[in-house]
Amino acid sequence: MPLERLSSQKCFGGWLQRFRHRSAALDGDTVFAVYLPPQAEQGKKLPVLYWLSGLTCTDENFMQKAGAQRLAAELGLILVAPDTSPRGPDVPGDPDGAWDFGLGAGFYLDATETPWSRHYRMHEFVVDELPALVEAHFPASDKRAISGHSMGGHGALVCALRNPGRYRSVSAFAPVANPMHCPWGEKAFSHYLGADRARWREWDASVLIGQAREMLPILVDQGERDAFLVEQLKPAVLQAAARAANYPLTLRIQPGYDHSYYFIASFIDDHLRHHAAALCG
Repeated sequence: MPLERLSSQKCFGGWLQRFRHRSAALDGDTVFAVYLPPQAEQGKKLPVLYWLSGLTCTDENFMQKAGAQRLAAELGLILVAPDTSPRGPDVPGDPDGAWDFGLGAGFYLDATETPWSRHYRMHEFVVDELPALVEAHFPASDKRAISGHSMGGHGALVCALRNPGRYRSVSAFAPVANPMHCPWGEKAFSHYLGADRARWREWDASVLIGQAREMLPILVDQGERDAFLVEQLKPAVLQAAARAANYPLTLRIQPGYDHSYYFIASFIDDHLRHHAAALCG
């Protein structure tokens, strides 16, 4: 799988780069960003943190706004950020041009309904294809962690819960924690997965946490002044499901913080250290 390098900038002794490649899972070209810390030039393989961004975002938002590279350079973590959906002239979007479905809103699942099922296979891409690509082309080990924000927080939780043994750690910022019971999730799931709500349960972290075969400790940060907190995010549902399953979830409600990258940048170091503890020992 050849890579086309789009950009490369020196950053905290390492390199922030963007690449384009042809994705089999997405049936089209896609772009992802990689931060290689300075230890990547020393010849040994490094652990990788995969970051999944939220609605309307691309691979660039996290790398430009979260401020994660400084500590990643210190800890020796590779950061990888894919796009949030397939894109291209043949990829269908929302027929009404809405921002919360289609392009930029892949919800990190594998669609089963036409016309979405041809391209919208973000789960397969994130879990299987992207790590294989990263581990083939960069000094990356198979020690993987996953995190994300909002729709990407949902994606990170679901990727970890559905694939025991694939990741060493998981965390999320303001995840869409119960998508089958919120407007964003109901809209996306009904299009991507069809009307049978029983199939939606396979992509809802608040359901999956009760079925988990692996107990990776989850760290979740949620802003108390997040405008989407009550209607869309529903962290209390995730917390209740974790308690019922005796699952190790740490949910931190952060007073005064909203849904923005100012919130993420304020607590990203805690998440990087959470992952480094599992990845690096």
